[in-house]
Amino acid sequence: MELAVTDSNFEEIVLNSDKPVMVDFGAAWCGPCRAIAPYIDEIAAEYDGRAFVGKVDIEQCPEITGRFGVRNIPTILYFKNGELVDKHVGATSKATLAEKLDALL
Repeated sequence: MELAVTDSNFEEIVLNSDKPVMVDFGAAWCGPCRAIAPYIDEIAAEYDGRAFVGKVDIEQCPEITGRFGVRNIPTILYFKNGELVDKHVGATSKATLAEKLDALL
């Protein structure tokens, strides 16, 4: 299961992680976000123990949304060793999302 990432736990969960992290920035009202939600859930289960998968509600987390310049959703950010290393904007396939995460393992 993916982790709920917030302004208050972002540093602990994402930046201090010893595993790669994929963070999905979205909102409940966003159609494309809802379209990829099953992929995010499946990836979270499949990569359990090897990587962390988190979700950020942009309306509840303005600090980190602004910090990373998220202007369009869904935006998927990929972190390794506390550094932003890759990004995908817009709905896409599960394979594309997993391929980017695989590159960090």
